[in-house]
Amino acid sequence: MTESSVFNPAVIDWKGPHGLPQFDQVGDADYAPAFEAALKEHDAEIDAIAGNPEPATFANTIVALELAGDAMSRVSALFWNRAGAHTNPGIQALEREIAPKMSRHYSKIGMNAALFARIDDLWTRCADLELTLEESRVLERHWKGFVKAGAKLPKAEQERLAAINERLASLGASFGQNVLADESSWILPLSGEDDLTGIPAFLRDAMASAAAAHGGAHGHVVTLSRSIIEPFLTFSERRNLRETAFKAWTSRGMNGGETDNRTIVKETLALRAEKAKLLGYKDFASYKLDNTMAKTPEAVNGLLMQVWEKAVSQARAEEAELAALIAEEGKNQAVAPWDWRHYAEKLRARKFSFSEAELKRYLQLEKIIEACFDVAGRIFGIRAVPLANVVGYHPDVRVFEIRDRNDTVVALFLGDYFARASKRSGAWMSSFQAQHRLTLKNGRHGELPIIYNVCNFAKPEPGRPALLSLDDARTLFHEFGHAAHGMLSNVTYPSVSGTGVSRDFVELPSQLYEHWLTVPEILKTYAVHYQTGEPMPQALLDKVLAARTFNAGFNTVEFTSSALVDMAFHTQGAVEDPMAVQAEVLEAIGIPSSIVMRHATPHFQHVFSGDGYSAGYYSYMWSEVLDADAFAAFEEAGNPFDAATALKLKTHIYASGGSVDPEDAYKAFRGKMPSPEAMLKKKGLAA
Repeated sequence: MTESSVFNPAVIDWKGPHGLPQFDQVGDADYAPAFEAALKEHDAEIDAIAGNPEPATFANTIVALELAGDAMSRVSALFWNRAGAHTNPGIQALEREIAPKMSRHYSKIGMNAALFARIDDLWTRCADLELTLEESRVLERHWKGFVKAGAKLPKAEQERLAAINERLASLGASFGQNVLADESSWILPLSGEDDLTGIPAFLRDAMASAAAAHGGAHGHVVTLSRSIIEPFLTFSERRNLRETAFKAWTSRGMNGGETDNRTIVKETLALRAEKAKLLGYKDFASYKLDNTMAKTPEAVNGLLMQVWEKAVSQARAEEAELAALIAEEGKNQAVAPWDWRHYAEKLRARKFSFSEAELKRYLQLEKIIEACFDVAGRIFGIRAVPLANVVGYHPDVRVFEIRDRNDTVVALFLGDYFARASKRSGAWMSSFQAQHRLTLKNGRHGELPIIYNVCNFAKPEPGRPALLSLDDARTLFHEFGHAAHGMLSNVTYPSVSGTGVSRDFVELPSQLYEHWLTVPEILKTYAVHYQTGEPMPQALLDKVLAARTFNAGFNTVEFTSSALVDMAFHTQGAVEDPMAVQAEVLEAIGIPSSIVMRHATPHFQHVFSGDGYSAGYYSYMWSEVLDADAFAAFEEAGNPFDAATALKLKTHIYASGGSVDPEDAYKAFRGKMPSPEAMLKKKGLAA
């Protein structure tokens, strides 16, 4: 940054431990001027690279591009973290302004003819440049990125593409803000003991805490935070209240008025289809899948439909069991979507003699975090050291040093676990800083990864422990698997660091990590009663493990229907009525009326709040094929912590980032590519 730039240097110059941002020194008003200064600096850096009079070399063009935009990366990392995890009206207003501005900025770079000429020259001479494998991958990534940004298009089409990207950025920001508005503004007050019928103590505590956070006018409230709404639908005996809450949950983004997302979805789909055609693809799905393991929409739909047929058959069998349970209670009603979780829990309690409430007593957030770190130590040789006096971006955030076997700090990790009204729903991993080994302009040689996890667990009342469901615990392990992918990265170039891999490979490290949660040795050690400290009884542990595939049909139908709708949208292109298309797809595949999509279109944030998982929601299942086979490697070794297998896993999957083709990386670890059979077996859907 130039000395004349007027902005708070703490936004860019991070002087906390190991280069951590000093969050308490950055205010909301600091972001706009920092963005302005960073944009100018990045423009100047790009102009210098593009205008270099020397012939293009890998160093003066590609390495220079890898290093350019450091200030932009820093202000962006801070701001987008704030926008997702602790927003407010001022931040949201700036988000709506910044999103299209950033799109314009990167469109301008992607369409810089002089810059692309240098990259294209290197690409045509790639075979003669004597590059390492990682350097070849980095060059390829830049060249393909510029082509997808429209570098080869005529000027008029470039301008149209830039306008499309800018509009899509605005639409994505509005979509996410609308969902958050619908979530944070809705509560269902519960009055008296009758409304609390069936509600266990842990959920009563969470709903009391939520009521206090919403002003304290009510003793208990249901909110649309997943950590409250899902257990409420599971335990409440009040069917009318379950129906009210379920309909509110599933109608986010389609309630009319300013927060309705249906027109946003329609425009988004039309613009994505137009963008794909401008770039020479038949549809947006083909555009998004061009650089993935799946390659084509046909391959994706082939996998999804193979699983769908087994899942829907299983779900109908499950539905019949629930209907029998309802009839047994003397009720004359079909299984409705707001009934499924409730009666599935009763059926599980009967079949396996334990309930979710009983299990929660042994799943304390603090102990599951310990378990997560213990697994990382056993597999990867790293340990987490709390930095107790370091300030995070919110009082709930915890900060850790991650140290290797030599006691060297290799990463920083931040954990943000509790739901709040200022945080968007769901769970995610992101980074403030990616690992690399390049020397920056300020002389720093390489950078440590600074990674964070965000979850939305119900915050307990003061003095009480946070108790998790088994799904919550899996979510924590899942997101830490992503974090490990970022923290264990061992590459030279930032663009291929950590999670900088294809979309349908990025879920492998996270989904694989989930497997260690239910390793008996881990559960026996960390699943201890929150009051007595006694470990989970062996009988209960056996039941938990036996019930792993319970309700598999329901869970798989929920997910797969969403993935199929996503692919349908992005192969059909512009549509007049997206909700009609959603209905048509669900009818065509025969979804049971008792189950809904996991994410209905108007709140499908994976797909429409930005385009990260657009035509890519399938990737969770694609990676699940890989993760089932990958964990089988440990089972074949006879030890879930087998050292030789763990070393190969760390080297080829977690540490290599995008420096190796994902198929080659997987084969280096496992020796072959897997079939879906291990995944179907894991789900309990194998024939």
